[in-house]
Amino acid sequence: MHHPTVAPLDRARLAEEFGRLGVREGSALIVHASLSAFGRVDGGGAAVVGALLDCLTPTGTLVVPTFTPEVADPCPQHPEPAGDKVAAARDAVPLFQDALPTSMGAVPAAVLAHPERIRGAHPQASVAAIGPAAHEITRQQPLAYALGAGSPFDVLHRLDADVLLLGVGHDRNSFLHYAEARVPHHRRKLRRFPYLVGGQRVWIEARDVGDDNGTHFPRVGEEFAATGQVRTHTVGQAPCRLMSSRPLTEFASRRLGELLAGERD
Repeated sequence: MHHPTVAPLDRARLAEEFGRLGVREGSALIVHASLSAFGRVDGGGAAVVGALLDCLTPTGTLVVPTFTPEVADPCPQHPEPAGDKVAAARDAVPLFQDALPTSMGAVPAAVLAHPERIRGAHPQASVAAIGPAAHEITRQQPLAYALGAGSPFDVLHRLDADVLLLGVGHDRNSFLHYAEARVPHHRRKLRRFPYLVGGQRVWIEARDVGDDNGTHFPRVGEEFAATGQVRTHTVGQAPCRLMSSRPLTEFASRRLGELLAGERD
C-alpha cells in the first residue's frame, strides 16, 4: 500500500505555513510556542525561529518571553534574617544575567542563541527580540508590574504587535497579564528576587499581576476567538493562532474586569 510522502517540517515549509497563517512582513510579533506540539521539526527551535524571521523579513521584529522564574526566593515564607539552611538555599539562587538560560522552551532558547538578539534585564520576566524594534521593546522594564505599564508588552501594544500561539493555549499567552494589569481590581502577587544594588546582592520585593493558573485566561481567549479576530491554522500537528494585540487587549481587559468583579460580589 502506497502512503503519500509528507514533506518534513523544516525552515522552508514552516515559513510557508506561517505565511499562510498570516504572519506579516514588517510586523512586530510576540510568540509563545511548544516545539514538541509540531511533531518532528528538522532543525528544531532554530528552524522555527528562522522561519518566523523569514516571514517577518528584516523589517519585522520577533519577540519571545525569556522568563527565569527560578531567580526567586526559594523560601518566601521565611522572614529575614533566616536560619543557615534557608540562607544557604537563598545564596544558591543565581543573579539574573544576560546569558542565563530560560525555562520557556526550545523556541525562546533558540532566540537567545541568535547572534543579533537583544534581551531585557528583568530578573524574572525578561523578553528577547530580534529586529529593528528590538532595542525599543527591551530597553526598559519596571521591576514592579513587569508585564504592565512601561513594560515591553506596553511597547508591543503601542506598536500594534501581533500575538502568535504555536501549539499552546491562552494559559501561556503572557499578553493576557498585560491586559489584566489595565484592570483596576486585578489579581496581585509579590515577586522576590536577588538583585545587585551598588555592587551588593540584596533581596528585592516587587508587586505584579497575579498568576491565572488556567482560571480565566482560557475562557477569555476562547471568547475572543468567537469574535472572529483570531486566525487559525494547523502546522504539522500544532494548532496555531494569530491575533492582533490591540483588540485582544481591549477585549481581555473588559472581560477580565467583568469576571474579577463577579468574584468580588
